[in-house]
Amino acid sequence: MRGPARFAFGMLAFGYAFLYLPIALVIVYSFNESRLVTVWSGFSLKWWHALFANEAMLQAAWLSLRIALVSATGAALLGLAAGYALARAPRFPGRTLFGSLVIAPMVMPEVVMGISMLLLFVGSERLFGGPDRGFLTIAIAHTTFSIAFVAIVVQARLSDFDRALEEAAMDLGATPWVTFRTITLPLIAPAVGSGWLLAFTLSLDDLILTQFVAGAQSQTLPMRVYSSVRLGVDPQINVLATIIVTVAACALILSGWLTRRPRG
Repeated sequence: MRGPARFAFGMLAFGYAFLYLPIALVIVYSFNESRLVTVWSGFSLKWWHALFANEAMLQAAWLSLRIALVSATGAALLGLAAGYALARAPRFPGRTLFGSLVIAPMVMPEVVMGISMLLLFVGSERLFGGPDRGFLTIAIAHTTFSIAFVAIVVQARLSDFDRALEEAAMDLGATPWVTFRTITLPLIAPAVGSGWLLAFTLSLDDLILTQFVAGAQSQTLPMRVYSSVRLGVDPQINVLATIIVTVAACALILSGWLTRRPRG
């Protein structure tokens, strides 16, 4: 068994190296002195200073951050409701269709979602005069895409939830709303927080869906980076990638910690 085990370990190591070594090189070259992104000429922080002096990039980053905060909050609220309905209402008319619609954004190609969202907003603009494509349309699209991730996390947390706690509260005279607010919600809060972080991360780096629903004056950070890379890789992109990787990694680590947090 040593031969197969070594082969499996070697393939696993190769796979991880193939995935993460380029990311590690991007982080290293963000501290490169040279303007050439493939030539190391010494340690320097000048590209970090250049990035924080780049007004266009900072404005795009601030727009992406605001959209991510709004869409993650909306997805957390709607995903909480959807996950609660799927976990606590096993039978109701249209449950199969409802569950399929909740999960659909996870398996549907983003190009298809982008085209459908674009047609929706164009039709809405013609019929009702709005909303204009920009911050609001991007936030709606990201919220729609992220609801599925929150709903699945909440549903999984509620599937092994000890309902005796809720029953005891209602036996003592608590209404269903009071029971949910004081018993259920605090216990599933780590799952909701984990879903919020996942939605925030997905919104922050989305490109394909955003390109369909963004207006001419709404250029998010991924769109700005993509337009810059097409003209040649600027060393500032390495710095930006390092920041995004750090933020995403911290969010995912915190999400995993919240999900595995012992229930009080």
